[in-house]
Amino acid sequence: MNHPHLPSTAFIHPTGQNHTEIEALIHQVVTQLLDHLSHAGDRPPLPTSIHPIDLVAIPDHPISESQLLEQLDAILSSSMNAANPKYIGHMDSMPTTVSMLGDLIASALNNNMLSIEMSPLFSQLEPLLLRQFADVFGLGDAAGGVMVSGGTLANLQAIAVARNLTFQARENGIVNLTQQPVILASQVAHTSIQKAAMLLGLGTSAVILVPTNQNSQLSVDALEEKIAQAKASNQIPFCIVATAGTTTTGNIDPIPDIHRVAKAHGLWLHVDAAYGGAIAFSPNHRNRLAGIEHANSITFNPQKWLYVAKTCAVVLFKTFSDLTSAFQVQAPYMKQTDDLINLGEISVQGTRHADVLKLWLSLQHLGQRSYAQLIDKSYRLTQFVVEEIQKRPFLTLASAPEMNIVCFRGTPAHLHSDGWDDWNTALQNELLQVHNIFLSLPLYRGDRWLRMVLLNPYTDLSHLAELFQAIDVFFDAYEIR
Repeated sequence: MNHPHLPSTAFIHPTGQNHTEIEALIHQVVTQLLDHLSHAGDRPPLPTSIHPIDLVAIPDHPISESQLLEQLDAILSSSMNAANPKYIGHMDSMPTTVSMLGDLIASALNNNMLSIEMSPLFSQLEPLLLRQFADVFGLGDAAGGVMVSGGTLANLQAIAVARNLTFQARENGIVNLTQQPVILASQVAHTSIQKAAMLLGLGTSAVILVPTNQNSQLSVDALEEKIAQAKASNQIPFCIVATAGTTTTGNIDPIPDIHRVAKAHGLWLHVDAAYGGAIAFSPNHRNRLAGIEHANSITFNPQKWLYVAKTCAVVLFKTFSDLTSAFQVQAPYMKQTDDLINLGEISVQGTRHADVLKLWLSLQHLGQRSYAQLIDKSYRLTQFVVEEIQKRPFLTLASAPEMNIVCFRGTPAHLHSDGWDDWNTALQNELLQVHNIFLSLPLYRGDRWLRMVLLNPYTDLSHLAELFQAIDVFFDAYEIR
């Protein structure tokens, strides 16, 4: 290959002519990355400054590898540091080691999940693995699914299938309907449900938000009322979305009761278990997902509580043939086989990364018992946090936690309630700037709350004890002001 301006390491030569140079470059990058990750606990959860790098100008000529590595170092130090055990503010954590390696291998192979020809092994591995996931959720022998890049696309795909089946909309769409199709979901359901309605031509107004109880769980009585109101308003309910792990408080809707309502009205039941689906891997806690086996479809994101590197999400269907009959569009440019399906024909995505490799590797490397231990540990830490909050009259829980997410806020009696948002904002900043502890500060029910996600496998009681000691010091100091 005679390209005088091309770096010798631009590609890996298929006959090994640049093996030594490639090996040296990979070794340098991996060493740099490993040094960075091995000292994650010494760096703050969020970068204190963003190092300027040349993000705009595309150079006329290649820059040197040493310059490239310098820029990579700036990128590493300017990124979110979820590996720090005191990063407990979002549903992000360090990925499993083999999922990082799986991403590297999948990228190097560069197979395309669009078709069997383009991913001969992975196109067979993905359906087999998702059948096992369907068994974990108790969906039955007819179940199956596909992987997608995130929970938003999983929810979109599930609701698209529900819409197409209900209204025979796969070919003719819904433009001729005289009544508006509507979806029912709790008022704290993920906003991806509204995005799905918008993208499917229903409009965000097609998502009817159902009130919740004090624990952010959908009210079944209110659900019945909303269905009756929708029908009286010449609307057509076709889908109910139950949430297993709300984003802000981590609560679970009463799935068995919602299933009874869905069945009585002939509605599709979708369970958004993007976060909470992981507890199905814990024998001690999987009962919290009771009723999920009745779902017509389920969203689950292993990239969250199963620690698989982003992106990694699945959408499962109780009856896999629902997906193929309501969504499949055959591509004439892809080879067809009798026993296997080109996954690009049944997915909302066409070209797709082989995320199944890092998921499969993680499951093989850790096994179900290790995942159960990680989940159970998260629950023990959650119980400790709840007990510490209840010891302090100036702290208030948003709801009774059902997962490893704890949402709370300071409500100090010596301050007027109008000042509580400022108090909590100041506390969040104090924790981050002084103690390197990151909690997020979502808006919930019109107020600012502190949210803790006890996900990092290296977060322990010492970190949580430090957190509450810092809160006590802040409370005393703020009271003096």
